[in-house]
Amino acid sequence: MAAIEHTRHAFDVVVLGSGAAGFATAATAACQGLKVLVVEKAERFGGTSAISGGAVWLYGTDQARAAGAKDSPEAMRTYLRHVIGDGYEPALADAFIEHGPQALRWLEQHTELRYALRPHSPDYYPDAPGATQFGRALEMVEYDGKQLGQRFKDLQMPPPGMLLFGGMMVSRVDIQHFLSIRRSPRSLWHCLKLMARYARDRLQHPRGTRLTTGNALIARLATSAFAHDAQVWLRSEALELIVEEGVVKGVVVQREGRREQVLARGGVVCAMGGFAAGALAASYRPNAAATHLTMSPASNDGAALRLGQAVAAAQGEGLAANFFWAPVSQLRHAGGERERFPHLVTDRAKPGVIAVDLAGQRFVNESDSYHHFVQTMLAKGLASCWLVCDAEAMNRYGLGLARPKPVNNQALIDAGYLHQAATPQALAQAIGVDPQVFGQTLEQYNADARNGIDRAYGKGGNSYNRYMGDPQHTPNPCLAPLATGPYYAIRLHTGDLGSARGLVTNADANVLNRDGQPITGLYAVGNDMNSLMKGTYPGPGITLGPALTFGWLAANHITTRLKAPTTHTETPACTTN
Repeated sequence: MAAIEHTRHAFDVVVLGSGAAGFATAATAACQGLKVLVVEKAERFGGTSAISGGAVWLYGTDQARAAGAKDSPEAMRTYLRHVIGDGYEPALADAFIEHGPQALRWLEQHTELRYALRPHSPDYYPDAPGATQFGRALEMVEYDGKQLGQRFKDLQMPPPGMLLFGGMMVSRVDIQHFLSIRRSPRSLWHCLKLMARYARDRLQHPRGTRLTTGNALIARLATSAFAHDAQVWLRSEALELIVEEGVVKGVVVQREGRREQVLARGGVVCAMGGFAAGALAASYRPNAAATHLTMSPASNDGAALRLGQAVAAAQGEGLAANFFWAPVSQLRHAGGERERFPHLVTDRAKPGVIAVDLAGQRFVNESDSYHHFVQTMLAKGLASCWLVCDAEAMNRYGLGLARPKPVNNQALIDAGYLHQAATPQALAQAIGVDPQVFGQTLEQYNADARNGIDRAYGKGGNSYNRYMGDPQHTPNPCLAPLATGPYYAIRLHTGDLGSARGLVTNADANVLNRDGQPITGLYAVGNDMNSLMKGTYPGPGITLGPALTFGWLAANHITTRLKAPTTHTETPACTTN
């Protein structure tokens, strides 16, 4: 029997997707009295944002001003122009610079959203014109997941490798405390309090309710949206746009086996996370045949691009990269399931850790940003490489999913994820690189590490590098010899945190058609919006900062349209067959 199509739902705003951009849009619209529906294809809400670091990168926030950060709109523009290059779009950049702090202020005043300034967080290219040492990066304030009530069970849970003790979330600051637990009484006390809280949580909940990073971000926005009667449909898929007289009026949704028409009086907002996990992704990667690991959930399959084609929506072209790159390792569990780990902050920059190619040679500054790391891999034709450390580094910092001392990582060795050998030569043989070349690599690196200067690639050579290292290690927080056995290695693959290429919009996040005109009733935010960074990565939180900003702008644009007199001329969508 054919599915029956029901026409019985009407909302002011329909948001497709439940990540940070989607919930920023939904919470803003709901707090202004609009009737809002969030449609999520997956079984839980939160998307990639829920497993992200949760940081935002914004100019001129109240937090930065209170801390006395020295910055200016022109410095921000200068830095973005330098990093983005020819793809720099003044209109989008100006909207981001001007409205970013306004969006955050409004969301913090009207929703549960709360951010704190990172006291020291250099931009990813700290020596570039217009760069800052702190003031633009903010991190999420922890949140009690119990505030979600029954909805807590529907919040996307981070992968096990990003949790401690099977369900305990930790922030960037928490990680540093755990790494220093044997060296600092203050860190020991911090960690003991976290573990006590987690133990109490597990008496009543399947995981810890102390939420940090992206999980806290989504929980805060979702709590506020739900409090203002926003609805969320899980396991529901947007099939096609409803277009009347050239204006997007709603969307057809597949829900519980039925096709249902959902009318959207003010507009449909695409916030479905881009296309990094879909079949389309391979066609936009430099080496489609290589093993590539995305951190995007399977639901991020490019639905917005497909929906946009039906109304002749323009798509981004000529980006520096179509994805936001990150090296990723993968563990195959005994049952066949695969667990991925993004190597962002915990290991690459630490002293006693290096990366080598398949010949056993270093090829990159390991303490540069994750995006730059994979850019270098791609430029050198590497689909994978090895991350290597000695026992001293393993015991202090861990490596990927392998935890530092006193955790026993034998299960990872048995699974083939972590390779261990008594000597560098034995490790080289175990991972299939030339022992002689690998030995020469270590000899040269170790000599430089003892002097605190990496002559080959400059590891620890700028403020961002050093920020990512171990502040208690001198003289260079990123350099230490690999001299103590046993030695360890894990394989890194090219990977990504999501797609950068998306639907072209104006500064209100209104999608443009191929003639450059706004399509009335259709918006794109988050990774469905063609990134204003154009496939570059200027600093931490450069996806979530714009996600909050343009989600807020989209909701305000819709609210203004709905409350304004209906005498203005609307630009129709150009439908295609």
